[in-house]
Amino acid sequence: MSVGLDIGSKTIKIVELARDASGFKLRGSGVIGYSGNPPEHAQDDKELGSLATAIKKLHREANISSREIAVALPEPQVFTRAIKFPPLNDQEVASAVKWEAEQYIPIPVSEAVIQHQILERREAESPPEVLVLLVAAPKALIEKYIRVIELAGLNVVAVETELMALVRALAPPDQTVLLVDFGARSTDIAIAKNGQLAFTRSIPTAGEAFTRAVAQSLGVQVAQAEEYKRAYGFSESQLEGKIKSALDPVFTIINEEIKKAIHFYQAEEKGETPKSVIVSGGSSGLPEMIGAMTRSLNLEVVIGNPFAKVLVDPAVAKTVAPYAPLYPISVGLAMRR
Repeated sequence: MSVGLDIGSKTIKIVELARDASGFKLRGSGVIGYSGNPPEHAQDDKELGSLATAIKKLHREANISSREIAVALPEPQVFTRAIKFPPLNDQEVASAVKWEAEQYIPIPVSEAVIQHQILERREAESPPEVLVLLVAAPKALIEKYIRVIELAGLNVVAVETELMALVRALAPPDQTVLLVDFGARSTDIAIAKNGQLAFTRSIPTAGEAFTRAVAQSLGVQVAQAEEYKRAYGFSESQLEGKIKSALDPVFTIINEEIKKAIHFYQAEEKGETPKSVIVSGGSSGLPEMIGAMTRSLNLEVVIGNPFAKVLVDPAVAKTVAPYAPLYPISVGLAMRR
């Protein structure tokens, strides 16, 4: 059994997968709303304790059997980038990353946990190069996540970034695709090539910004604006298209950032144009958003199915379907080898 825990700023998600020779099978899952601070914004053990209580409750109610947990760090708090080296062997790359990391991350190396992954060896390039993914996270951030899970009576066995988990759950193994995860406070963008994370970007414009735009435009309370947003989304025919008009400026910001990410990946990383866009997260299910996004980006846009690589009992599938866009990160965490 392996368990993935995704602590968002509004919801906590947990997934347990069983694994055998034929692949993964869903063993248990659950999602719970949470109004407190996530670990990165928690001020003290009291706040972490309140979050730990919610995690413990979710673990129990979702009937999760294992206490060994893989957890994801929030994308805006970590530093991920692809860097190029001359054609070094694996050991030389590991040494070079240690020496070079300082210039790529905005915190002292002594305060960070640094990992790397070789993405590609470009022998045919002139000059030849090795493309390496560098991931760094503040030690203090990791310690907070470990602390809250220990307070919940569970054990952390793995920590990775949200987009690494997302790619594992949603990216096809043989294409270049762009993934967009709409959180409450940030929209995280990844480009995956052949099932590997190749590029990331996180922007502080997401679900809450959509809701605020509706509230301000219509002069209604935030709770009412959230209902309108979820009911009418990008429909031009509902409420005379007023909700769509309110959402459009925020939506444009996100789409422009996606276009910039694609352009940067093509220009700087010599990457190919993504074949499609796979979206997930709370806002991905807004009415008529997929069509609006397809028109804006001029690419095929689909809602990711986090259970596409997992065997799910048909009866269970019906109950998890409404929450599917919330689960990719926790599924990806549970799929770790």
